Amino acid sequence: MSRVGLKPISLPEKVAVKLDGRTVTVEGPKGKLDFSLPEGISLTNEDNTVVVSRASEQREIRALHGTARSLINNMILGVSQGFVKDLEIHGVGLRAAVKGQDLDLSLGRSHPLLHPIPSGLTVTVNENTKIKVEGIDKQLVGQFAAEVRGYYPPEPYKGKGVRYAGEHIRRKEGKSVGK
Repeated sequence: MSRVGLKPISLPEKVAVKLDGRTVTVEGPKGKLDFSLPEGISLTNEDNTVVVSRASEQREIRALHGTARSLINNMILGVSQGFVKDLEIHGVGLRAAVKGQDLDLSLGRSHPLLHPIPSGLTVTVNENTKIKVEGIDKQLVGQFAAEVRGYYPPEPYKGKGVRYAGEHIRRKEGKSVGK
């Protein structure tokens, strides 16, 4: 039994959910998102609440029940509030800047890294070391932040690299000189 899938989703003000065949469209003040419902999953919209239900108790459909509910809930949160990921760059000479539709990263390599910013995302850089990624699609925001972090993940000896804001890096001791 999917406990997540059974929870009803309450709709905030100014958010509309429409079902057209198998396509769910969520529209709100920040934008519009679409999602295609899997087979065996249905959606009902009543009195500012959305309920996701399943047709049978097959293992695959039970697994998709909670997933579909979570994805629709994330779409509703995205068009009403939006999602934000903050990244920090630690290290001497490491910096970032937004140049047109690219994020220019100088991460100690011989060449600058130009990472394209997908449409639908807003990327801002403060103090050359703080990157803020904003958007309405949770998956797109998280994927972009993970790709930027993947260029130079924080290393455990000095803590240099790109990390999420508030991320704790487990530090290691360097080599000890034995006598």
